[in-house]
Amino acid sequence: MFDGRYRCITDPVSTRSSLWGAQLKSAHRPGRLAAVLLAAQLAGAGLTLAAAPAAHAAASDAVAKLPITSYSALAVDSAHQRVYVADSNMGSYYNYGVIAVYTFQGERITTISTQQHVSGLALSDDGSTLYAGEREKIMRYDTTTYQLIGGLYVSTDTCGRSLAFSGGKLYFTTPYTSSAAQCDATLTYLDSYLPDSNTAPRTGWQDYGKLQLEAGAGDRMLMGQPLNAQAADPFLAVYDASGQTLVRTAGRRFADADGKGALNLKDIAVSPDGGEVAVADASAGTRLLNTGDLSDAPVGYPALPSGATASAVAFSGDGKYLARGAAATGSTPDLLVQPADPNDSTAPLEFAFEGSLDGDRVAPRGLEWSADGSRLFAVTTNAAGNQFWLHVIQPPAVQYDVRFTDALTHSPAQAVAGEPLAVRGKLAYDGPAPAEPLKVAATRTDADGSHALGTATVKDDGTFTVLDEPGLVGDATYTVSFLGDLTHRPAEDVTTTVSVGKAPTSIALTAPAEGSLSTGVRITGTFTAQGKALPDRAVLKVTRTDRLGTGALSSVTVAADGTFTVDDLPRTRGDATYTVSWPGDDLHEGSTASATVYVKR
Repeated sequence: MFDGRYRCITDPVSTRSSLWGAQLKSAHRPGRLAAVLLAAQLAGAGLTLAAAPAAHAAASDAVAKLPITSYSALAVDSAHQRVYVADSNMGSYYNYGVIAVYTFQGERITTISTQQHVSGLALSDDGSTLYAGEREKIMRYDTTTYQLIGGLYVSTDTCGRSLAFSGGKLYFTTPYTSSAAQCDATLTYLDSYLPDSNTAPRTGWQDYGKLQLEAGAGDRMLMGQPLNAQAADPFLAVYDASGQTLVRTAGRRFADADGKGALNLKDIAVSPDGGEVAVADASAGTRLLNTGDLSDAPVGYPALPSGATASAVAFSGDGKYLARGAAATGSTPDLLVQPADPNDSTAPLEFAFEGSLDGDRVAPRGLEWSADGSRLFAVTTNAAGNQFWLHVIQPPAVQYDVRFTDALTHSPAQAVAGEPLAVRGKLAYDGPAPAEPLKVAATRTDADGSHALGTATVKDDGTFTVLDEPGLVGDATYTVSFLGDLTHRPAEDVTTTVSVGKAPTSIALTAPAEGSLSTGVRITGTFTAQGKALPDRAVLKVTRTDRLGTGALSSVTVAADGTFTVDDLPRTRGDATYTVSWPGDDLHEGSTASATVYVKR
């Protein structure tokens, strides 16, 4: 169970059993997926969830602490259900490398040690061979025995390679510098490795910085250039790897004429059909591009949460989902899992990693999916970048229907401009009860346009209340939406139109029963206006009616506390009726009050 702050207050083992019905072996903890609109913290799991609408199918997240102190590459072998994580271990010629091997359940099977630091990883198309880039070699490992089956000496890498297998060939980068401080901007060559001939010819392509490679469908390969001192306007390029010669088919630099908007590349992903490219850009968020010419796609993805900087991106193998990794602090999400179709407004599942059990952010290039889209593998790191975790995430596969069951109602019955208004409704959902309350979003549309009203929590009985303060007189249409998440389908919107009237005003007078021609008459009063505060103090019209007729007196201005005073010297004896009035304005009704005083000599 959870207290009001959503902290785990029961035994961790029993909580896992009751919430999710089963436990994964090793480091498995309860599912912590949630579409984020409100933040909640599971202190027992060390993970902050922002939740609304909340996914309520059992979505599991197994976490393994990686036996590495640096990170260079992640590769997923769906044919054998294995995950490979490489420790770069740069800094010395004598450093050994480590490749940790895990199951799809997050259990470590073995660790492959290499004679020199190891950076890039890539798998052959059939998953039978793992390629690893060492300092001076490209090594090949059997993915069933994890034994070394061959390798080739290649040009020395002192900064870390990137590998990609495309068109039946392996491509790898070779950056070299005598000083590690120059790695980010050193000249890097793009080389190839031909397994059949065990040769490594140069492609002729090169540029500055730690160039990143990514293979895509249709024998495509992408190469991206990180921002560095030698590249103020980095490039992204697409290559055709089907022939003997690597041919560039598209290229783009992103800065405008003023030098703004340059690419700050952290990761690249190609959609399963090869038609689109998603780029994790630390400056621009997630760019979505057409693979053919690298132009911007007609519809892009929403911005990452405020405070999150893009670090990784990956399409699921089935093409349904996109995972976007980020570096963020506190409860700001570090990982979003959402529909790959940018036109689908379904709310994403969001993770906020924070703590010694989970890491603090998604590492650059730290996301990969299984081929069937059933699992997402995420490498997270701490703020210092010297500890790493492997998360095995299973997004819920089932979606349930959601619907609004009743028409919207509102109170009070007569809405008033500038006064609180409550709009109420009811939401019903299929499937099991959600772990966290669902949320609905509301908007008000009036003569001044559309206004977002935020979200409202759905109670256990399905009811919700949207609070608002309409600011204009006239019709206001309220629309309540449930956008769905990866567990719930969106509900059809429900609307109601409310007639908003002017706010009432009132004038109260206190007058003496008698006055005199010699001493005059003093009347005091109070002016009250409901709704939105008046822009200026009200000026009240005053008239006097006696046996000689009706005449206007000097107007009075209402004080800040709403009081005013009328002083008059009557002109004749007998009854004198004083009328005080205010005409109203665009948002307030007018009001009037009268008092009669008998005037003596």
